[in-house]
Amino acid sequence: MTTDRAQVKAALRRQRIETPSWAYGNSGTRFKVFAQQGVPRTPQEKIDDAAQVHRFTGVAPTVAVHIPWDKVDDYAALAEHARERGVTIGAVNSNVFQDDDYMLGSVTNPDPKVRAKALKHLLECVDIMDATGSRDLKLWFSDGTNYPGQDDIRARQDRLAEALAAVYERLGENQRFLLEYKLFEPAFYTTDLPDWGTSYAHCLKLGPKAQVVVDTGHHAPGTNIEFIVAFLLREGKLGGFDFNSRFYADDDLMVGAADPFQLFRIMHEVIQGGGYTDDVAFMLDQCHNIEPKIPGQIRSVMNVQEATAKALLVDVEALREAQQNRDVLGANAVFMDAYNTDVRPLLAELREEMGLDPDPMAAYARSGYFEKIRDERKDGQAAGWGA
Repeated sequence: MTTDRAQVKAALRRQRIETPSWAYGNSGTRFKVFAQQGVPRTPQEKIDDAAQVHRFTGVAPTVAVHIPWDKVDDYAALAEHARERGVTIGAVNSNVFQDDDYMLGSVTNPDPKVRAKALKHLLECVDIMDATGSRDLKLWFSDGTNYPGQDDIRARQDRLAEALAAVYERLGENQRFLLEYKLFEPAFYTTDLPDWGTSYAHCLKLGPKAQVVVDTGHHAPGTNIEFIVAFLLREGKLGGFDFNSRFYADDDLMVGAADPFQLFRIMHEVIQGGGYTDDVAFMLDQCHNIEPKIPGQIRSVMNVQEATAKALLVDVEALREAQQNRDVLGANAVFMDAYNTDVRPLLAELREEMGLDPDPMAAYARSGYFEKIRDERKDGQAAGWGA
């Protein structure tokens, strides 16, 4: 490796990874939500838990909220609560998929009254962004159809475009929306936003405040996600990531759990494509069903750090020389050399330099925070999936 370790550590010190409020609540499969001890009961307690992840990793200073799961009477006060805990409110995530009215879609629903209801919620989320100082609005739509002939596919795209244009118009000067896509589920015949190309086309038409977000768990098996990342960066349309991991068809495993090599490849394209900036948001989008909540988030942050460190260690000059010389095996060897490097000592050294414990997982376990919240949160309604 010819990459300077000090430069690598400086880049890692700048990294920011946002955690999601819903990761700290009870969650499960579509068959069962599993209860755990110490789960937060309010949006404020979710933020308290997110602050612990930042406390032990040093690179998770923002927490995303989900509306109405994190609905409060005073969002400015919620933002102040976050600041008092050493973090800030990040992306505001909308929810137009859980009401009964949305059975046949939200902004693409054939019923104009349902579409109006969905749009009202999206605009409400921008109001919340104004109160919290958030930059990003995350848009994901479960809209689609289950049967051939159920609805007009082109008409649904027209309705989607109309809603997105209304949201875009409402955004402030320093705000933007990130448009998510998903291959399938819950719609099984057509999905109105099934892939990056559809999301890109809508965002391209609207302008610079409309960006594509790549959820790493929302693709068909075998999809080359790093190609998508490289293309969107080239076009200036990559707004961020929802990091997680998948094996079959869902996306709630910890990032890097199923295919850490893929995460490394993605981070390589991010760095080489100029995406390692504040303009590309790194957010975890995970529900920890069987693992403890806070440690699950800490481990996920560490997984992203490790993949990033390896990507920063790629000897770019040697790689380009091999590529220009059409040395297929040589280029691959440079790439694999970086991936096979054990970066854990480097990250431990970096954390000590940042005044952190070199082992965030062990430090959290010793902190007594779990025992504290386990005892304090015995009463009341625990937050869970959908609340």
